[in-house]
Amino acid sequence: MTIAQAAPPPSASIQDACRQVGNILLGKEEAVRLSLACLVAGGHLLIEDLPGMGKTILAHALSKIAGLHFNRVQFTSDMLPGDLTGAPIFNRDKGEFVFHPGPIFAQALLADEINRASPKTQSALLEAMEEKQVTSDGVGRPLPRPFFVIATQNPVDQLSTNPLPEAQLDRFLMRLSLGYPDRAAELEILRGEDRRVLLEQTAPIMDARQLIALQAAARALHASEDILAYIRALAEHTRHGAGLAYGLSPRGAQALLAAARAIALLSGRDHVLPADVQTVFPAVAIHRLGLSGDARNAKEAAEELLTAVPL
Repeated sequence: MTIAQAAPPPSASIQDACRQVGNILLGKEEAVRLSLACLVAGGHLLIEDLPGMGKTILAHALSKIAGLHFNRVQFTSDMLPGDLTGAPIFNRDKGEFVFHPGPIFAQALLADEINRASPKTQSALLEAMEEKQVTSDGVGRPLPRPFFVIATQNPVDQLSTNPLPEAQLDRFLMRLSLGYPDRAAELEILRGEDRRVLLEQTAPIMDARQLIALQAAARALHASEDILAYIRALAEHTRHGAGLAYGLSPRGAQALLAAARAIALLSGRDHVLPADVQTVFPAVAIHRLGLSGDARNAKEAAEELLTAVPL
């Protein structure tokens, strides 16, 4: 399968999507590019930062650009799994239970402040994110395609937060932190229109069918044996040479390859370069290695790991 066969929208459309989202979320070009790569790779995105940094705006912009049916769920401490997945409700006219789907049945789901919910409710996302279905009363109900979860969480040192378990963190292809905008970007935000007004004026760049084609193109992108060996060497170093409690799993190495392929596609290439692997490594690997701390510490840890493994 070639890129031309698998991806009807040209690479210019992807670049246009980066520009449009970047015009809404100013000064965050790297985060926007990685977010789009996560979407194209078919993964799920976790955004961790303080309130008011633009996490929700980014989630809305990604779904709007891709033309996806979008639902937002505000996670709270009293939320139950059925509030997310739906539940069977007795229908008196039919004399039977009828399943009423919950907000998870969307192509793009914003799980806002996911770590304010109980672990039981958080785990309701596990099957959906991995199997792309919801099981209720022993019946598996497929979710719409594509299915993209964007979860936001506040720093774990804030009140009323429950840290995500390792099993659920592993379901997210990438974890990003937006951080404060730079001086020029913040001045532009203060001068310009409300970000939500700009969001309403934004038109989709593609539709769900074209996004699925892009995801197939990314999966088929060429990665040489040298690239595979490099990814394997990085994973091996995290397991035995970096002094970590646990290293990158085989699924984590696969996630690193998928993200590198998506970044290469966004760059208009038909093959993966070592630079693509290095670009996505912090967002893909750090949350899988049990490293805590702020974004700066995570970035420094990623740079140390990359430096320790020669090309």
